[in-house]
Amino acid sequence: MGIAAVIELWKVTKASKMNISWIGWKPKISFGSTSNDEKETAMYDSQSMKYLSYLLYPLCLGGAVYSLFYVPQKSWYSWCIHSLVNGVYAFGFLFMLPQLFVNYKLKSVAHLPWRSFMYKAFNTFIDDLFAFIITMPIAHRVACFRDDIVFLVYLYQRWLYPVDTKRVEFGESMVEGKSDKQD
Repeated sequence: MGIAAVIELWKVTKASKMNISWIGWKPKISFGSTSNDEKETAMYDSQSMKYLSYLLYPLCLGGAVYSLFYVPQKSWYSWCIHSLVNGVYAFGFLFMLPQLFVNYKLKSVAHLPWRSFMYKAFNTFIDDLFAFIITMPIAHRVACFRDDIVFLVYLYQRWLYPVDTKRVEFGESMVEGKSDKQD
C-alpha cells in the first residue's frame, strides 16, 4: 500500500505540474504554468462533458423511473442498487467520450500517446475476454463491449488525423517518435 501511495503521489505531481524541492527541512512547492494548447484542450474537454451531461442525466433518471414502474424489483433497496449500477455504467461511458471529442475538435491524436493507447487497448481486450468467459449480468457485459466502440472510433481517428509532433501536451512534445521535455 505504501508503494501504491507513493506512485499515486507521483502521478498527482505530474498531472498538476507540481514541483517539490527541499530547503533544509522545509518543502517548497511550486506549480508549473499551463500552455495555450493545454488550455484549448481543457476547454474542449469541459465543453464535451457539458454536452454529454445534457444527454446522460435525463437518460439515467428516465431509466431509473422506467425500471421503477415496469421492471419487477424485490425491494426498494434492489431498485436503488440497480439504478445506481446502471448510472455508474453510463457515467463510465460518459468519461470515455471526451477524448474522442477533443481529438475531433483539435484534428489531432497527439494528446493520447501511443503507449497509453496500447495500455487501454490491452485492458479492453482483457475485459472482452472475461465478458465471454465469466457469467455476469447483461448490463456489465454491455459495459465491457461499449469500450470496444470507443476504441474503434479512436482507431479511426488515429488513422484519420495525423499526429502533430510539434504540439506540446503535459510538458512534452514528440520529435521523430521520441519524447523530449520542453521547459
